[in-house]
Amino acid sequence: QVQVVESGGGLVQAGGSLRLSCAASGRTFSSYSMGWFRQAPGKEREFVAAISSGSGTRYADSLKGRFTISRDNAKNTVYLQMNSLKPEDTAVYYCAARQGVATMTDKMYDYWGQGTQVTVSS
Repeated sequence: QVQVVESGGGLVQAGGSLRLSCAASGRTFSSYSMGWFRQAPGKEREFVAAISSGSGTRYADSLKGRFTISRDNAKNTVYLQMNSLKPEDTAVYYCAARQGVATMTDKMYDYWGQGTQVTVSS
């Protein structure tokens, strides 16, 4: 069983930056692939980024170059650095964990956090 807790959300002006953190429990964190997803009001949850146990990364095409995912296995934490934020990035951001490849499909993830709100003002 893995528990994940997101933090770092908040209100930021367009063009600003935020770094989200996802702290995971468990001694086997390093063996898990971790993903970030987001859900805006009235929209379906969408893939943002994922990182494998070997630190291979995947990104949503529309976010490449602005968002960076990374992990620190010593701290059982995965990060999402978000730069040049836009109002359309406003959403609840969720962290998820799974054993296996870093997939973009949310249904493949087994463990989810409660989410952290990111609001980007224009």
